[in-house]
Amino acid sequence: MQGQQQKFRDQDSAGSPLDMALMERDRDTIAMVARALDVNDVALAFQPVVSSRAGNTVAYYEGLIRIFDETGRVIPARDFMGAVETRELGRRIDCAALGIGLKTLRANPSLRLAINMSARSIGYPHWMNILKKFIRLHPDVVERLILEITETSAMLVPEIVTIFMAEMQEKGITFALDDFGAGQTSFRHLKDFCFDILKIDGQFSRKVHSDPDNQVLTQALMSIARHFDMLAVAEAVETREEAQWLVNSGVDCLQGYYFAAPSLSAPWKVQESQTLITG
Repeated sequence: MQGQQQKFRDQDSAGSPLDMALMERDRDTIAMVARALDVNDVALAFQPVVSSRAGNTVAYYEGLIRIFDETGRVIPARDFMGAVETRELGRRIDCAALGIGLKTLRANPSLRLAINMSARSIGYPHWMNILKKFIRLHPDVVERLILEITETSAMLVPEIVTIFMAEMQEKGITFALDDFGAGQTSFRHLKDFCFDILKIDGQFSRKVHSDPDNQVLTQALMSIARHFDMLAVAEAVETREEAQWLVNSGVDCLQGYYFAAPSLSAPWKVQESQTLITG
């Protein structure tokens, strides 16, 4: 009986079976990401951000980080960033994304490219060294760089983000506030940040053509973008009906699977002259 009670106590101290399963999953994910970074099994997948004006052409591309597991399978960021975001691996992921993105920009002089970053990486020396080296050696390249920071990440250290953005904007770098509406940005900080682009979280694009609540919220978010002189981008647009409603409502740009899925190849080589919205 005492042995059985000790077994239960040991299980309690280790957490529930679900907790243990989640911990094991995270350990496997962390090991997978570490291996991929160690052997450079990383790449960017490119997705167009489409202008609702100017002939409905591509305004710029977003480079989304991908890793490859040991079998060569492509792993999207949503499957590993949750486990590594607060770790040094998260900073190494940001370094890999920035390095690939800057090299891609240098190789394609007509390209504008957005790269995701965490506010935590501002204090990571290697990430800052990559950025500052390109600013020093290739100032024309960084002028075509867009750095995307999620609303949640920006609010971790708003004062540091504000100072960093002001310094980098002087070098010609553009900043986008990603997933706006999903986090806890205060309007005081929104005014101080001075983002150039506001990306409306994809939950508001979902069925926006038929959902009155999403219509009101999307219009309110676009109004905020206009007030602060930011380009408004609607994320996660998946249907023609959603795209048409957003265009008619005055959104500046759109992004989502309706236009194109992220591609590991260079889509601008075949899509630069194509119109992605018709009618």
